[in-house]
Amino acid sequence: MPKPAPPKRDPASVDAPPAGEGPTADEAAPGAADGFAGFELDDRLLATVADLGYEEPTPIQREAIPLLLAGRDILAEAPTGTGKTAAFALPILQRITIGAAGPNTTSALVVVPTRELAMQVAEAFHVYGKSLGARVVPVYGGQPIGQQLRGLRRGVDVVVATPGRAVDHLKRGSLTFDAARIVVLDEADEMLDMGFAEDLDTILSATPGDRQTALFSATISPTITRIAKRHLRDPAGSRSMRRKPPRMASPGSARRPTSCGGSISCRRSAASSTSRIQRPRWYSHGPAARSTTWPKR
Repeated sequence: MPKPAPPKRDPASVDAPPAGEGPTADEAAPGAADGFAGFELDDRLLATVADLGYEEPTPIQREAIPLLLAGRDILAEAPTGTGKTAAFALPILQRITIGAAGPNTTSALVVVPTRELAMQVAEAFHVYGKSLGARVVPVYGGQPIGQQLRGLRRGVDVVVATPGRAVDHLKRGSLTFDAARIVVLDEADEMLDMGFAEDLDTILSATPGDRQTALFSATISPTITRIAKRHLRDPAGSRSMRRKPPRMASPGSARRPTSCGGSISCRRSAASSTSRIQRPRWYSHGPAARSTTWPKR
């Protein structure tokens, strides 16, 4: 007698499953066997991904996207160039309710170490979420704060912030994190190296206790592990971090890293820094290419 199919999780829900439940990295990765369509993303997101020329998910995308869609917290070792921006941006846009955030609030918060990365990640969210009508505001130092205040007053679906400016807005009351259901710490090791540990604690303490949290770091140091234990709930990938991942393919031999051994971990080879993103199929080298903009994955 065939066993009944297990009930499907509601992908729109942002409540994480009880500790110890939900897919592991090894269990979730096969769901992407059919490329991005295997993730069961919104048709509008799939159309955008196809238009950008993204054909196959990178290893970090294959493993992180299903886990984030299932509501799991994750601890992912993934340096720049592995496709991590799309790995968290697509699930965020799928899971939050676009337009739900009221004035001076946000449904999702992404914290990054530098203003350059804040602009890049915000641009990626703009491109991925345009067909959904997603409202995205980057907040960082060096930009007139009045421009940021005007954007925040309307309510924001996704805020991409540097730690210092996020704390500034929090103290001003111009941005609260009470409604932030998903929080991403991107390049967490860089933020710690830059002395933002106290700011990160302040930010995370201002978010709901039942939020979903994803931590991405190029290396998993003892300090990163302590932060994960304090702020993440039963994060997927924590056990698999002990495995030593294989080296990434060089830029000349492949445009994506090779398989990461079934764990949420992708190390950068010495030469891989020149291959930072997977370029759309319409990209070509030459003078005209320098004016072309595409989201970093």
